[in-house]
Amino acid sequence: MKTGIFGCGYRADKLPLLRRLFDKLDILKVDIFISKDFYDYLSVTPDFQPAFSGVLDALPFDLDLALSVGGDGTFLRAAEQIGRQDIPILGINTGRLGFLAEAGPEQMEETLDELSRGEFRIERRMMLCLQTNDPGFVGCNYALNEVAILKRETSSMITIHTFLNDEYLTSYQADGLVIASPTGSTAYSMSVNGPIILPQSDNIVLSPVAPHSLNVRPLVIPGGYKISLKVESRNDSYLVALDGRSESFSAEVELAVSRADFTVQMACRNNRNFYRTLREKLMWGADVRVK
Repeated sequence: MKTGIFGCGYRADKLPLLRRLFDKLDILKVDIFISKDFYDYLSVTPDFQPAFSGVLDALPFDLDLALSVGGDGTFLRAAEQIGRQDIPILGINTGRLGFLAEAGPEQMEETLDELSRGEFRIERRMMLCLQTNDPGFVGCNYALNEVAILKRETSSMITIHTFLNDEYLTSYQADGLVIASPTGSTAYSMSVNGPIILPQSDNIVLSPVAPHSLNVRPLVIPGGYKISLKVESRNDSYLVALDGRSESFSAEVELAVSRADFTVQMACRNNRNFYRTLREKLMWGADVRVK
């Protein structure tokens, strides 16, 4: 099985975990390819030089499976690079929360055994697409979690005139607006009081960031809607962030956000589901009084 490993830089205390990963893949006789970011890390880490078959530095990737080894940021970068190639991605968490990961360090070997036996399922996750006449995001104008429109300076708000399928919705006066997919509903959107949406749902959520009016609340819309945006800003510019990748745009630039014409495949363990993730990682149902 041709497997790509997508990673980045790691602290020294993560080296034993990486050695366990490569040792297990060697036992399973997996054909290993590594991402360019991971290769750059290995090139300056003389204490760890694992064997691999090649570097993933040009599309398309000839892979059966991708392993994201890190936190949620690493998973989002892997999804960005894989794009529409229909390669399943499984996350192995080495960070803190790791909401998108299916396994932590303790379950890594067991999870790899399951993958080698084909004992996993595929979940297709919505991607969001940003369209604009500005070349800022050409080639990587997709996001798995969210598209965020944000003010640049620290003082004044921005005004975001918002249209749904070319019909006027409202003008958000706020620090920003988060447009999230179901996967992204547990990320930035949740931190600004957006609702949690099941990953299988075909919906998009609009969550304002620190709105001027307390009556302005998050809104859930059908996934097939096109969201058109015109931004007013005192300094004539604003930020757009796609899964954390940000660019500055002139206020003259208009945006359109919609569901992408492809999905990302997430490889999921058969003994895990979204409800269990909510219980374990968001502590749903946990009694903080229990010692």
